[in-house]
Amino acid sequence: MPAQLNSVLERLQKQAAEASLAQKVIAVLLAAVIAIGGFALYQFTSRPQMSPLFTNLSPADASAIVDELNSAGVQYSLTGGGGTIMVPNNQLYDTRLAVAAAGLPANSDAGYALLDNMSMTSSEFQQQVTYQRALEGELAKTIGAMDGVTAASVKLAIPQDSVFASETPNPTASVFIQTGPTGTLSPAAVQAIVNLVSASIEGMNPEDVAVIDSNGVVLSSVGGDSSTIMQAGQVSDYEQRIAANVQQMLDEVLGAGNAVVSVTAELDYDKTQTTTETFSSDPSVAPLSESTSREEYTGSGSTATGVLGPDNISVPGDATNGDGSYLKETDVVNNAVNKVTQIQETAPGSVQRQSVSVVVSDAVAGSMNMNDLQAMVAAAAGIDENRGDVVNVASMTFDTTAAETAQTALAEAVATEQAAATRTMYIDIAKWASLALIVIVVFVLILRMGRKAKEDERMTLSLEAIEELENRTQLALENRAQAVLDRATQAANGEVGLELEAAPVPEMDDVAEAVRNEIMTFAAQQPAEVAEVLRGWISTGRQR
Repeated sequence: MPAQLNSVLERLQKQAAEASLAQKVIAVLLAAVIAIGGFALYQFTSRPQMSPLFTNLSPADASAIVDELNSAGVQYSLTGGGGTIMVPNNQLYDTRLAVAAAGLPANSDAGYALLDNMSMTSSEFQQQVTYQRALEGELAKTIGAMDGVTAASVKLAIPQDSVFASETPNPTASVFIQTGPTGTLSPAAVQAIVNLVSASIEGMNPEDVAVIDSNGVVLSSVGGDSSTIMQAGQVSDYEQRIAANVQQMLDEVLGAGNAVVSVTAELDYDKTQTTTETFSSDPSVAPLSESTSREEYTGSGSTATGVLGPDNISVPGDATNGDGSYLKETDVVNNAVNKVTQIQETAPGSVQRQSVSVVVSDAVAGSMNMNDLQAMVAAAAGIDENRGDVVNVASMTFDTTAAETAQTALAEAVATEQAAATRTMYIDIAKWASLALIVIVVFVLILRMGRKAKEDERMTLSLEAIEELENRTQLALENRAQAVLDRATQAANGEVGLELEAAPVPEMDDVAEAVRNEIMTFAAQQPAEVAEVLRGWISTGRQR
């Protein structure tokens, strides 16, 4: 083992042996906090980013895919009520290919895939049934891919051709759909489903498709007019648009929550065609053709007059004498006539009649002119009295209990959401702060340990220097005393004369003063370390 590492380990062991019980407990707790923080940091940084592998899965498909993932050792998580499976981003495509190779999801085998396994020896009945199942499966998958539809099932009733029947009934279809969180489908979506199914089957009309949702509501019935669905949606859209316009104006004038608007409209969906022909002449234009005829006769004679008798035999009467003149003139003029033919077609969906009802709160109705308010509502809603439109504006006391309850619930929900967001933010801040604190504490402890090691080394050197100085001083005094004693012994024996020479012996007071000054300086600079050393000397029975 290297000498430096060995020295550090010995120093740590010595410090651990000299530490008190409280210091040992704090050290253990600090080590535990560092270990937990490091583990949390590792879990936080090593958590993979997840992406959806499959969505809107049936329980059977989800269970089969989960078993496949468990056998492959792929990490996953379930969301969306178990219908969505999440896997790490770096394993998404490989896992999807592996799951598809295993034939999952199993529902993907429906549709035309049923025809792949058909035997050549299948009967005509089996072929017909399999083909019908394939059509049903393909239609169900297509409808299930629409927004708002989580699952779909299609059943077809296709009549068989027969030579014994003069007429073949039209095929019919029933579609069962399970909607998403919204719970309903728009009329346009229902009409799209009807058109999709009817266009996929030969001889099927849109009126022969029934659509039912998971709540048992009939969205489209067999035999009904397909345009009725769109008409209901258009009427509802028109009413909502007019009500929203009036409501927005009243909220700006009266304040939010002080007025309620209701609109009822009748739209005319009859398609009519009117042909109008108009003839006019212009006198300034020359006639197209003009002809004149004249007949004239001049003569004399008498005219016999009488009456017819029986068997058409003339009965003689009186004769009348005259000049026998005759004149006839005829003028024929063909004038230029202008002809205008106008054909007018009325598009369905025009407003036939509408009624607007507005209720204003008594709290603000007193400061408003109700006639002016009614005129503003009529203008905003496009009221036409000639077609029988009606607008009514009244004031009454509002029951605000439900609104206040809803407002309170909304405020509580917002407060709860904000509290959850704040709590999450604080938790995140606490995590990062804890990690930062752990790093700072570890860094400070490392610096402190290095600094303390240097200070211990410095103090050890200082104490060793003091001890060496004391030993040298003591050795010098002992050597000097021994020399004096030897000189005295020799003088007593008559070997030499008793003459003591002055030797440069350091004064004890000066030595003590120097040692004291150095110790005081070190104690002023490092009081904690000096106290720790003295405490260690006292505990070990060493005295200075």
